[in-house]
Amino acid sequence: MAASSHRIMMGPLVAAIDQGTSSTRFLVFNAKTAELLSHHQVEIKQSFPKEGWVEEDPKEILQSVYECMERTCEKLTQLNIDISNIKAIGVTNQRETTLVWDKETGEPLYNAIVWLDLRTQSTVERLINKTPGRNKNHLKHKTGLPISTYFSAVKLRWLMDNVDEVHDAVVSHRAMFGTVDSWLIWCLTGGKSGGVHCTDVTNASRTMLFNIHTLDWDPELCTYFGIPMEILPRVRSSSEIYGLMKSGALSGIPISGCLGDQSAALVGQMCFQDGQAKNTYGTGCFLLRNTGAKPVMSEHGLLTTVAYKLGRDQPACYALEGSVAIAGAVVRWLQDNLGIISCSEELEKFAASVGTSYGCYFVPAFSGLYAPYWEPSARGIICGLTQFTNKNHVAFAALEAVCFQTREILDAMNQDSGIPLTQLQVDGGMTSNKLLMQLQADILCIPVVKPSMPETTALGAAMAAGAAEGVSVWSLNPEDLSEVTSEKFEPQINPEESEFRYARWKKAVQKSMNWETTEPVGNGNGEASIFSSIPLGFYIIGSILMLVGAKHLAGNN
Repeated sequence: MAASSHRIMMGPLVAAIDQGTSSTRFLVFNAKTAELLSHHQVEIKQSFPKEGWVEEDPKEILQSVYECMERTCEKLTQLNIDISNIKAIGVTNQRETTLVWDKETGEPLYNAIVWLDLRTQSTVERLINKTPGRNKNHLKHKTGLPISTYFSAVKLRWLMDNVDEVHDAVVSHRAMFGTVDSWLIWCLTGGKSGGVHCTDVTNASRTMLFNIHTLDWDPELCTYFGIPMEILPRVRSSSEIYGLMKSGALSGIPISGCLGDQSAALVGQMCFQDGQAKNTYGTGCFLLRNTGAKPVMSEHGLLTTVAYKLGRDQPACYALEGSVAIAGAVVRWLQDNLGIISCSEELEKFAASVGTSYGCYFVPAFSGLYAPYWEPSARGIICGLTQFTNKNHVAFAALEAVCFQTREILDAMNQDSGIPLTQLQVDGGMTSNKLLMQLQADILCIPVVKPSMPETTALGAAMAAGAAEGVSVWSLNPEDLSEVTSEKFEPQINPEESEFRYARWKKAVQKSMNWETTEPVGNGNGEASIFSSIPLGFYIIGSILMLVGAKHLAGNN
């Protein structure tokens, strides 16, 4: 008998596209139970064409979405689950990453400039120098953000100034700007043949062009950065039907949810109450605390951002956010750049074999320091090395670095709110590392709670899509939300030891600052070199030689 006659009827299903910095995933959930039924993942290639530059190919991003959709639908069919039960699709994405494309040809006009990218540092310094009192928070009253390389407006300005194709398309009214969500939704809903050019409030709030009070693009901000408003996508809520899929097996299904990845994780962790918080460990590390219907401005280096707006007629909710640039990215660096590990699982094994960094501290400020410092001149350092130090201690120090950075943003958040968190809800790829989770509890001196279903970012996008008016297959009423099973990690060291290690970390952070300047030093092509800071050059070479020496010595023992 044909398999199709045995199709399992499961009630309504909702899918989510989760387009992250290092991979794309497509996941399908049961709308009634929130159970993850199937998914597929594809890695995304990052390119580093120059020092501090990070790019991705927009066409590769789009193709990875189509591939993940196809493979997941095949897997569902093999499970005898009818894909016609998929009633809606949500989108969640790496935020701030900036794209410009031609609306007539549908072609990208340059690679996507990734949120981590540092090429705009001189632009940022110029902008800050123009402000009264050289104040990086000059626009914060409208945007909730400091002027930083992190956000989209300066990346877009760079593209308009440095890429002829972008400049010409803007002048001839052919250019479209968007973050990754806008690019995907435009392409999936028809592209040059009537695609919908939109974004949601959470992604818009990361551009520095969006007024978080009026919830719309701000003409004064656009004038400040010299951005024509006609190239911007229309801002929508995080939960409404934007358009229909135009091709593939899921053609005709509404795309009805859109949230930046960190907002999606907040929704997926069901942090709907003022004061609830979550920390996501991905390429970077992002701690968000729901502050309710009013934006709260931080006095301690945190960002004020839109958490979600779950419906056209629903109020926006806001969050305080602590953003750390390098978390999971340090694992990739140890693997790809130094060759210390061959896979991420090895990091936990090596670190666990020594159980201590033996006084070694690793500040992975590869893209400067984000919250709470916002110090673009910082660079990565490994310090406290001795002849005893080996790759296992460096592995342990790398895991500790993620935990110490989280401690810094949690301290800032507790100071801003006045109400300390009593436990931390966590999610993201790195939470599968149990040693990391235990270290985090030890360094924070509070329990760390990890849901047994780790895909909370995708779940949040699916919840927003399924709850949208016109879809309404997922209830967000508190009494209807599924109970989440979780694992809890309790602190196992005394607070005095934790504070001692944290104090040493803070000392290391100070050593990482003011390494880099943007004053160009001739290296033959007019580009500023990382060795424009002579001490940094010696430090990096010295650190690498010591690591190689330690590896050699370890091999002889």
